[in-house]
Amino acid sequence: MQKPGVMLLRIAGVAAVVAVCALAWQEGFVQALRWPSLVAHHAIWAAAAARHPVLAPLAFVGIYMAAVAMSLPVGLWLSLIGGMFFGIWLGGLLTLAGASAGAVALFLLARGLLAPLFTGRFDRQISRLQPGLQRDGFNYLLALRLMPVFPFWLVNLAPALLGMRLRSYALATVLGMIPSTFILNAVGAGLRGTMDSGAPPSMAMLLRPAILLPLVALAVVALLPPLWREWRRRSALQAGRPV
Repeated sequence: MQKPGVMLLRIAGVAAVVAVCALAWQEGFVQALRWPSLVAHHAIWAAAAARHPVLAPLAFVGIYMAAVAMSLPVGLWLSLIGGMFFGIWLGGLLTLAGASAGAVALFLLARGLLAPLFTGRFDRQISRLQPGLQRDGFNYLLALRLMPVFPFWLVNLAPALLGMRLRSYALATVLGMIPSTFILNAVGAGLRGTMDSGAPPSMAMLLRPAILLPLVALAVVALLPPLWREWRRRSALQAGRPV
């Protein structure tokens, strides 16, 4: 049985998370980062970022970290904003820092303070990732990061609840997000140029084969080691050799 102090701390943590998420929706934070708002306000936001060359990047990383930790559905838009306002390379580094820090924060929250909130609530979703994460957690998580087939919040949450080591989780998270991060920042930089020229941008740019195909290829490469080990294991069993 949990001590009263620990239980109160958990309740307070859950209440804080719910309150922040509700406030973000109520105050229009989530809506402000979506496509119509980006088109309408990109010039104003870009000018503000240019006026504050130190504060703006720090604020961007903090906002990205908080959004990921709270599992707010704004990661795509924040990645595009990183490229739009800070360029491909600086924007990519800032995006990677914010997303990685937020993912680690959610991992620690899910494993510790907020574990009772998540345990039993997402068993069906987590069960879809459980075999791969338990068989070869690092490579499987790396593949999920390279090609986000599952929701970002689920990929952040499942490893924590399944007992994956923080070091492996953090390393796979950082490495796996590098390609998509810089690709999305490049798209954001291109959208900025399109908007500044006055031409109407299209979100169909994100579906170009030049973006999707490299992610698929990288995911396949990340899955090759566990597939090779599984093939060797089955071959050894069929041959009667010790595994």
